[in-house]
Amino acid sequence: MIASNVPKQLWGEAVLTATYLINRMPSRILQFKTPCQILLAAYPSARIISSIPIKVFGCTTFVHIHKSQRSKLDPTATKCIFLGYSPNQKGYKCYFPTTKKFYTSMDVTFFENQPFYPKTAIQGENWSTDEFQCWETEISTTSPLSSSLPPQTDTTLSDPENNSLDVPSVTLELTTQGSKEVIVYFRRNLKEKPEKPPQKEPEDSTPPEQNQELDQDPSNPNSQLGNTIYDLNSSNDLDDLDQPIALRKGVRSCTQHPISNHVSYGKLSHNFQAFITSLEDDRIPSNIQEALQQPEWKTVVQEEIQALEKNGTWEISELPEGKRPVGCKWIFTMKHNPDGSINRFKAQLVAKGFTQSYGIDYEEIFAPVAKLNSIKVLLSVAVNLDWNLHQLDVKNAFLNGELEEEVYMKIPPSMETPENSGKVCKLRKSLYGLKQSPRAWFDRMTRVVKKTWVHPIDDEVGIGNLKKLLAREFEIKDLGQLRYFLGMEVGRTKEGIVVTQRKYVLDLLQETGMLGCKPMDTPMDPIGKIDKDNDSHPTDKDRYQRLVGKLIYLTHTRPDIGFAVSMSPGRGLYFKKTSSREVEVFTDADWAGSLTNRRSTTGYCSYVWGNLVTWRSKKQSVVARSSAEAEFRAMAHGICEGMWLQRILKELGIISNSTMTVLCDNKATISIAKNPVQHDRTKHVEIDHHFIKEKLEGGTIRLMYIPSSRQTADILIKALPKATYKNMKSKLGMLDIYYPT
Repeated sequence: MIASNVPKQLWGEAVLTATYLINRMPSRILQFKTPCQILLAAYPSARIISSIPIKVFGCTTFVHIHKSQRSKLDPTATKCIFLGYSPNQKGYKCYFPTTKKFYTSMDVTFFENQPFYPKTAIQGENWSTDEFQCWETEISTTSPLSSSLPPQTDTTLSDPENNSLDVPSVTLELTTQGSKEVIVYFRRNLKEKPEKPPQKEPEDSTPPEQNQELDQDPSNPNSQLGNTIYDLNSSNDLDDLDQPIALRKGVRSCTQHPISNHVSYGKLSHNFQAFITSLEDDRIPSNIQEALQQPEWKTVVQEEIQALEKNGTWEISELPEGKRPVGCKWIFTMKHNPDGSINRFKAQLVAKGFTQSYGIDYEEIFAPVAKLNSIKVLLSVAVNLDWNLHQLDVKNAFLNGELEEEVYMKIPPSMETPENSGKVCKLRKSLYGLKQSPRAWFDRMTRVVKKTWVHPIDDEVGIGNLKKLLAREFEIKDLGQLRYFLGMEVGRTKEGIVVTQRKYVLDLLQETGMLGCKPMDTPMDPIGKIDKDNDSHPTDKDRYQRLVGKLIYLTHTRPDIGFAVSMSPGRGLYFKKTSSREVEVFTDADWAGSLTNRRSTTGYCSYVWGNLVTWRSKKQSVVARSSAEAEFRAMAHGICEGMWLQRILKELGIISNSTMTVLCDNKATISIAKNPVQHDRTKHVEIDHHFIKEKLEGGTIRLMYIPSSRQTADILIKALPKATYKNMKSKLGMLDIYYPT
């Protein structure tokens, strides 16, 4: 591996290759026979596959692409790295890092004197396991930066042609191991200033920005482009330059748009400037045995066991006849501060609720949770009324629930002793993982709040009293002002509140290997439309679904990607003080926008007191026969959302204007809603028609026409041009506090 400069992540393939060769080499201990010959002598019925000539491990190869798998203009071969021999069929095993695909083929061209990974590349600290990226930069020989680097020499491997061995044709029936996805970063940090003699700069040297892109260290606020501009023509700047990418002469240039070029700390407070330093993943134990070997995790495990015993969560007893205990396991996580740094380590004992049986050890399991839309309504009201927002954390919340059913659990790992051998834990209180735990906790919390809470006149007094009352019943931790909530960062000033998911976006970019991507001005191309590609290659279904789910969660603070995906991590919702006390709903529809089934897309966004709180972009369930019909269905959905918002404000005890404003850019839809017209083109949407008409006559809503150029919901139903997109984005109340100053 060292001779071929193969990354350490591929050590498994190196072991398999070494094993393959050793099994085919004569041994003095075996009387100059190979292990394969000994194996075949013991098992004569083994199927034999002819051996193939050995090659240099880690060399560059080109795997032939058959005509049936390519077109005339496609390349005829794929550049891969040679990683050994297939144990199941005759062929060489080659790996294409870009697509993470293994090839087994005999149609391979070898360049054994050319390692796939250059000798000048240095294996840095930034290793990942999801994507493959090879960072290279093309340096001109006349560049000022190249003069500060030591000369590099090429190292090649000798041709092993004369050292080949004649081995018998044998075969081994081995189990193929699943190939692992390998991510390799070739990077280095020049932390120390190299000693170099002064050199005169050539007059005709090429400007560095034409040959390379400098990737700055995002963890250092002082290195951001928003605060510092480097002059590469100055020797002093070159001495202090922190260059994170290994430099070498190559044929490919480094990524021209690193994400650090679009990140700035100019508008951040000191509490948030360390946010980017939390990108590196910390080691989390995968089992209890591994956790007990690390002092910090061993301590939290012991604390968790003591808390469970102090809480009276269970009692050791014999397992009654006919009962089946549920299993349990340890889960380890880390809690983070608002700036992304580690707050504390956490260990939880979780029951395996999937082994429970309905009607035996659980019955009702439903428990309501707070919707993020409700939280955003509360934020808009809090900004306008100058409410204080505090956050409390109930330690081991689910352990406070009281069980009504009789549940037995196996002795937790690491707690087995000879005294409790053969016994089980009879649960007296709920435990994480049980199906009924959320409902048990909600019932307990509801009883406590109803019994103790009395609404005070002064907000500060009310917050203090509530904290004291909850502290009597539960063990709570006061987190102070709201700053970090469910992965969303909350920043507050006198002018308003900004809610972003910047760390979530950067973590997602790191997971997908897109930290060096080129940011786009608009989420989607406004010219073309997305359609199903039946000729595409199969994709990783699990990974695709996981990424889509993460992007859906990201839309809680990013309405501008409700229809697509953008690449601006610091952008978030801005809740500002306004004089408005109304609920407004913008509704729109993209008629027959889907090329697959010609269904329309519904889009609406609602404002409470001048701030965006809810939005939706969803394909309609039926095909609309006209644009007015599509707009009509979108309007009905928007009215339902506005009525729910009015009910939320009423439950909060806030007096708001009773009439809700609905804005639509389709005059035909407004005319149909206001006038009692029934004809063949509208009779099939009778339910929505009567619903809207009822709300109009009752004074619940009022319909207003708005031009399409001012229709905010337009951004939720289709791709927009750059100028229109930026205009609509500002109307949504989007603000990027991290944008370079």
